[in-house]
Amino acid sequence: MFLVVLDATIVSVALPAIGAELGLAGGALGWVVNAYTLTFAGFLLLGGRLADLYGTRAVLVSGLAVFTLANLWSGAAGDPAQLVVARAVQGVGGALLMPATLTVVHQAYADPVRRTRALGLWSMVGAVGAAAGTVAGGILTDALGWRWVFWVKVPVGLAVALGGWAVLPRRAPGAGSGPRRPVDVVGALLVTAGLAALVYGVVTVRTPGALGTALGALAGAVVLLAVFVLHQGRWTRSPLMPLRIFTYRAVSSANVVIFGLGVAYLASPVLLALYLQRILRYSPTQAGFAFLPAAFAVMLGAQAAGRLTPRWGPRRAAVAGTAVTAAGFLWLALADAHSAFVPDIALPSVVFGLGAGFTFTPLTVAATGGVDPSLTGLASGLLNTTRQVATALGIALLSTLADGVGGAGGYQLAFLVSGATVALSSLTALLWMPRHTGSA
Repeated sequence: MFLVVLDATIVSVALPAIGAELGLAGGALGWVVNAYTLTFAGFLLLGGRLADLYGTRAVLVSGLAVFTLANLWSGAAGDPAQLVVARAVQGVGGALLMPATLTVVHQAYADPVRRTRALGLWSMVGAVGAAAGTVAGGILTDALGWRWVFWVKVPVGLAVALGGWAVLPRRAPGAGSGPRRPVDVVGALLVTAGLAALVYGVVTVRTPGALGTALGALAGAVVLLAVFVLHQGRWTRSPLMPLRIFTYRAVSSANVVIFGLGVAYLASPVLLALYLQRILRYSPTQAGFAFLPAAFAVMLGAQAAGRLTPRWGPRRAAVAGTAVTAAGFLWLALADAHSAFVPDIALPSVVFGLGAGFTFTPLTVAATGGVDPSLTGLASGLLNTTRQVATALGIALLSTLADGVGGAGGYQLAFLVSGATVALSSLTALLWMPRHTGSA
């Protein structure tokens, strides 16, 4: 979990330096993030299903191997095409890792209260990764160059792979029991291609002369995702994503809420890093340290959620967390080209970080705690797929919006839209999420 979240934030701060050396700008630069995000999102369902079928040790260690080697390749990339392809391979590795980490937590704690606190710790570790990524990304980019934001993860990945192989049981309880069904690789390829086409269309829609290409990509995305749904419902005996999982009200509502939260909050590191460096003229190191207030607030929010969610219930906790997050983004939307760090950047970041950190735990409990144990990996893969799709679309839409308006006003509008989106998520949580995770 630490490595996967670290990867997203450590790269965000290095984006301007990567763009300057490799000749990437605007929407093209976003593909350094989106290439990873899209394969990550597309293969998360497959990663979750593999964890259910083959056990967490095999899937987690395999994912670490792919993830680590792809980081080595990313740091050695000599042109934009190599970097984007390496980042896509890295996303496949991350897609194997993330569901396995969540499945381990569920298998380790049968008691709901202890499990919720463990999920709060799981979320907090993600916040530590976010904090370490922003600071380390800035320092490494200034001191050693952007390539080290990839290479620094290689020894860590190798160490964790060896530790996982030694510590985790070869076969988790219930994993692989019963007849083993074939893995729906076709479904994974369909959903990955559909998501890639969707975000490509959004990123290129305002590029001069590319309107036809963008519309064609969006139309292709609709077709591919529709075929994916048909494939899951009618054409395969072992669907990657059995559609019956959406009959769980807690699962469907939590995924919708986290989508709105993800569009704003999970895309904010890229948006805020560009705002700090392009508008306020921060150095990469200064921009990295500027993320610390939000990162520490996320840690505090996650810890509070681990203790309060069992008392309040997932719905009340999610409503409160998203409302606070929305308030922080609306406050941040007041920042302009002459903003001071503490009142205009740090304090709003603390507010939305506290709210977001508090929200992830109840949404994770709702989306994964109310399903049959045999579907835990799938439910966690679905939740993380939604998060990553939201991140990709958020980066594409909000950065396009900011660039389209231009200057500080563009970022003000992007943060305003972020706040409004999370406010809608709060309303959705209030009206749709069940009081108890097992509600149909």
